[in-house]
Amino acid sequence: MSELRNYQSRMGQSGAQSATMIDEGLRTYMLKVYNLMALGLAITGIAAYVTFMMATTTDQSAAAVQLGNGTMLTSLGAALYQSPLQWVVIFAPVALVFFMSFKIHSMSVSAAQTTFWVYAALMGLSLSSIFLIYTGASIVQTFFVTAASFGALSLFGYTTKRDLSAMGSFLVMGLFGLIIASLVNIFLASSALDFAISAIGVLIFAGLTAYDTQNIKESYYEADGADVASRKAIMGALQLYLDFINLFLFLLRFMGNRD
Repeated sequence: MSELRNYQSRMGQSGAQSATMIDEGLRTYMLKVYNLMALGLAITGIAAYVTFMMATTTDQSAAAVQLGNGTMLTSLGAALYQSPLQWVVIFAPVALVFFMSFKIHSMSVSAAQTTFWVYAALMGLSLSSIFLIYTGASIVQTFFVTAASFGALSLFGYTTKRDLSAMGSFLVMGLFGLIIASLVNIFLASSALDFAISAIGVLIFAGLTAYDTQNIKESYYEADGADVASRKAIMGALQLYLDFINLFLFLLRFMGNRD
């Protein structure tokens, strides 16, 4: 985090006029990050809902599979949710986010932005299955709770003068532990462990929202060229997008009413 203290140190060393220019540039930069993230979330939401509508039907003659809760799947739904293709749908976004992380500095701005949109659409495809599990009303309610929580946490990360790097290191270690516990629980199927994972997941991604916001703010440098600044903004949007999505999914496990 020490090399990312650029913004605060420059603000302290600059004159009043220069500091004002830096502050205006930072606001523009952060607004771009939030706009990219919001558009990514919109693409994910639309892709998830459209996929769900195409994967389910009320027409028995068009249904390929009828589930126990009365939901009927089309041939597309059966392929997405009940065939080996489901694993491709699940892991494709993971592969793409690693690709972006490693290749972002060598990609053009347009390619990086397009990759982000493709990633957001793939996430929507993957997340469409939540409509089979939870009611639409509870999904919408959880989304708005997540949005309010995310906004407050991100604002804290943006405005606080406290260095959150120590907390960030702790949260990253906790995230790895959370992933391991989730993999173990696939085999144990423990409801108590599942509850603990959900609660810890909410806390971890709440903290990461504030930490990542501060990191993105501190990475701003007014002398960056347009391409460098745009690539930074895309990666910042990706980080906050992931925080939002994971916070939403963990909250949904608490707040969601099963269909």
